[in-house]
Amino acid sequence: MSTYNGVSRRKFLKMSSAVGLAIALGGGLSACGSPSAPTPSATQVGGGATSGGSSPVRLDFWDMVWGPPEYIQTAKDLVKQFNDEHKSIQVNYRSIPWNNWYQTFTTAIGAGTAPDISTGAGYQAVQFYDSGAILPVDEVIEEWRKSGELEDFVPGSVDILKYDGHYVALPWAIDIRIPWYRTDMFEKAGVKEPTNWDELRAALKQLTGNGKYGMVASNDTGGTHYLYFFILNNGGGIFTKDRKLDWMNPRNVEAIKYLSSLVKDGSVSPASAGYSGDDASKAFGRGEAALKIDGPGFDQGFPADTAKKMAILPPIKGPHGDLGTVYWINNIMLYKQTKDPEATMEFLKWWSKNQKPLWTKGHNGQLPARKSFASDPYFKNDPRLSFINDKWVPVGKTVATHAPSIFPQLNAVEGQGVMQTLIQDILQGKDPVESMQKAEPQLKAIMGES
Repeated sequence: MSTYNGVSRRKFLKMSSAVGLAIALGGGLSACGSPSAPTPSATQVGGGATSGGSSPVRLDFWDMVWGPPEYIQTAKDLVKQFNDEHKSIQVNYRSIPWNNWYQTFTTAIGAGTAPDISTGAGYQAVQFYDSGAILPVDEVIEEWRKSGELEDFVPGSVDILKYDGHYVALPWAIDIRIPWYRTDMFEKAGVKEPTNWDELRAALKQLTGNGKYGMVASNDTGGTHYLYFFILNNGGGIFTKDRKLDWMNPRNVEAIKYLSSLVKDGSVSPASAGYSGDDASKAFGRGEAALKIDGPGFDQGFPADTAKKMAILPPIKGPHGDLGTVYWINNIMLYKQTKDPEATMEFLKWWSKNQKPLWTKGHNGQLPARKSFASDPYFKNDPRLSFINDKWVPVGKTVATHAPSIFPQLNAVEGQGVMQTLIQDILQGKDPVESMQKAEPQLKAIMGES
């Protein structure tokens, strides 16, 4: 589901937006925390001294909790493997919980105790780069461009992380939103998989009745993903190629009006206006709604007898023939405070090439950014994961669309509440154009265009 270790995407976006504002007002990262960094809740793996008495380079790697307990153990095992293979570089692994994650990083940076390398949320690298804390990985990208290694990454995933003329991080995982549906409800209603917006609208109407609804959504950040889904599915985008706000363009308006029409048809559960993401998931699980937009691991949150009744729609064509959905490229980044950039980049490259067990053994709920990992039997033999990788990932787009890459203000766009208010208005049946117009000044303020 749309959570990281029990912390909703809305909560961690909201936390990081608040701290980001404190950074801006305080003039620097050090203004956000106390003089000493908090000790992350962590399992740790370190290495011993090298033979012959020479001291190895020691690196700190902070990794967010991206899966169940076996994920952390798998990551520890990988670090141990690296340490065993590289006696001159020894890495200390720390698993960082999502609760207070932003404060953990900003306080450490302000205190001069940042890690050498970390994973993090989708916009973390560009936010910290703007604060002078991130070491670009340009030389790794150039080396891999020449060797052909970059060809192993999902197209576009590397360049999405280019900001201010530099590659600020390396992609490693993809979080994407897809339409899940209940096969039992479709079969009972005699509904076939819709292939376009007209068919989807008709299908949701046909699925609605007797206390059941065609679709369920929520009033939080999970609900905003429906906005991005339909905007991007219609060939729209919130920004221009040069990162200017383009909110009220015809494709965006058409998409939000379409979503509103589903609500006015009565096809969207009216409880959605008061639902959290978890509430909506439970309603879907109880068979109260036939369709919900969620992440790749959505089915893993249900009992086996419910999960087997779930399937994924193929990409749906918008009214102009466009395909699309929203995704986020989660990344791994280096920090300028590292005392040994060369050793840190060595570990970065090794980790990127050897982290497949994070999925095959650690059951990471995202999808890999490397095509070679996605071709592993772990994915190919799972019809749902294989379907998402083959059909949905190629049409994924970021919230930054039509800008070519991400930028710091996206965190506020997603997390400060403007999009949450918009989806609440739509789910309450308010006029879609007026609701979009109400959101526009807030989006302009975020982008510094007001």
